[in-house]
Amino acid sequence: LESLKLVNYEGLGGKQKISGLPDPFKMVEKELQPFSDSIKELVSSDQPILSMAAKHFFEKRHGKRFRPTIVQLMAKTVAAATPESISQEGEESHSNGDIMNGSDFEKAGGVSGWQWSGASSVEVEGGVVTPENHQGSDVWRRQAQLGQIVEMIHVASLIHDDVLDEADTRRGGEAVHKLYSNKVAVLAGDYLLARASVLLARLENTAVVQIMATALESLVAGEIMQLKSAPESLLEMESYLRKSYYKTASLICYACRSTALLGGHAYDSTVATACEEFGFHLGLAYQIQDDILDFTAAATVLGKPALADMDLGLSTAPILYAAQEYPHLRPLVMRRFKKKGDKQEALETLYKSDTAMDKAKELAKFHAQRAVDALLRLPESESRNALVRLTHAVVTRKK
Repeated sequence: LESLKLVNYEGLGGKQKISGLPDPFKMVEKELQPFSDSIKELVSSDQPILSMAAKHFFEKRHGKRFRPTIVQLMAKTVAAATPESISQEGEESHSNGDIMNGSDFEKAGGVSGWQWSGASSVEVEGGVVTPENHQGSDVWRRQAQLGQIVEMIHVASLIHDDVLDEADTRRGGEAVHKLYSNKVAVLAGDYLLARASVLLARLENTAVVQIMATALESLVAGEIMQLKSAPESLLEMESYLRKSYYKTASLICYACRSTALLGGHAYDSTVATACEEFGFHLGLAYQIQDDILDFTAAATVLGKPALADMDLGLSTAPILYAAQEYPHLRPLVMRRFKKKGDKQEALETLYKSDTAMDKAKELAKFHAQRAVDALLRLPESESRNALVRLTHAVVTRKK
């Protein structure tokens, strides 16, 4: 598999069957089951309306559980990698938790030194996580909790997004603010973030807390970019990708790096960096594919309104490529399709273009391949190969 190319697989132009690789969702389904039960407990509150609103997405509309699945598979994958104890320069680096116990850590004030380690101290037999001692260990439990935290942050961002976007549906059901009210939805989102923060602190790794707090900051930055971009920047592919990174990829790539840290790998280790790179490219591929489906799939399949982005005045990859080909679209993009007939005009132009959709698909495939390249820098394992299959699913999915 070492030089695996996604284009050789069915659905992306090739003949190879992706079913030859392990099914990512099946692999961790049983492990995730107890967590979907316990997450309902985690988001319970003394206020019944808050509990009901917060649990809405964890009971009836739990979606694909895409993020917890990634974290769980990544946890298994990094368990197969041995933490580096010697850094590139040949000096001893403080990975594998030794800094956490030593007096150096006290002198560093606990936090200022985190960037050159950040590895959780690992309390398993032999002191190093292996595929044999991983499942059921404290390390495994913390990583699984991180998966829950990530899903809670994600759901909170969905609830808040739907209020900002005045969306009516989400995951094929009614949006929280439609079921309750804007105020309750905002507070339910806040409450989920507060619970996620408490659980994050319980992981007892300050580096992971900092990394995940940065992910939260990115989510907000993405929303602000969406609301307040200068008209010229609405035409720039770079702005679109940056916003996609903030809103989607940041949470995934920071969660992947944090999973490696909780598994005893140092912050700047090859393993942690490969994990983050995988999450970065997978997140971008996921978002670009989402934006393509916004034009090609019906609302009933997506579980959310189709053409939602255009209604919000947002231009995504397909429209941006169409505007490069047909300059008369540029003013429409810059005024966020505000005039009557703008949306119709943009749609007709997009469907008239021979290249726009294909270029967007190529961009998604490019990032998917980069995600796979990052995975291939990690030791081969069933879970790593399941993540390759997951990446293939991200760019071939129809909903």
